[in-house]
Amino acid sequence: MEVRDLRKVFNGTTAVDGVSFTINRGEIFGLLGPNGAGKTTTIRMMSTTLPMTSGDVVIGGHSVRERPGEVRRLIGVCPQEIALYLELSALDNLVFFGRMEGLSKAEAVRRARANLELVGLAERARHRVAKFSGGMKRRVNLAVSLMNRPELLFLDEPTVGVDPQSRNHIFDTIEGLRDEGMTILYTTHYMEEADRLCDRIAIMDNGRVVALDSPRNLKASIGDPDEVTLEDVFLNLTGRRLRDQG
Repeated sequence: MEVRDLRKVFNGTTAVDGVSFTINRGEIFGLLGPNGAGKTTTIRMMSTTLPMTSGDVVIGGHSVRERPGEVRRLIGVCPQEIALYLELSALDNLVFFGRMEGLSKAEAVRRARANLELVGLAERARHRVAKFSGGMKRRVNLAVSLMNRPELLFLDEPTVGVDPQSRNHIFDTIEGLRDEGMTILYTTHYMEEADRLCDRIAIMDNGRVVALDSPRNLKASIGDPDEVTLEDVFLNLTGRRLRDQG
């Protein structure tokens, strides 16, 4: 996947200013930045939901600008907001979204059961989502995003407000997907998560990528990588602490 000189201008204000990077197949790639850095705008353009002013994104050999429909078949998006029908069961939610992707009912049920197993909720398949904890809802959200078996998965703050058990389930699921060859774009305000999960990290500020490397190399750029934290790197580059951004 390649982002090529991506720009977005809103009413004369440049929100994303010439962003370029490549994400390798089977990589967990972190995209971090304070509010207003252009990170969310970049992700929306990459995932076909916001038109770009100039530049392009190529996913699976398809241009987002020229062939957004082809790109949408290759990606899954797990939004920060819980996007579920609370009065339906976990299984029925997944089957509904699977049918929306064009799956037959039998295939949707099969994939739904497999995905609930993957996120550790197989035993709660018939339970209403309204009764689930926040962390369990986020795990169902993740399971929904996998219904079309995406090649590239966008994960936007997937662990906000979750309990430790769900957080660990989410980590294990993400690492398992990566080990099976899925490519993952990961955003988070928790720097220790990015350090643990991401093979490489791009840090954005003021619409530009200001650093891009492995977590260890980013830490080594300002000191002893066994002593320095990614929070220190972020503060050094942007003058702001990531978690203070809300």
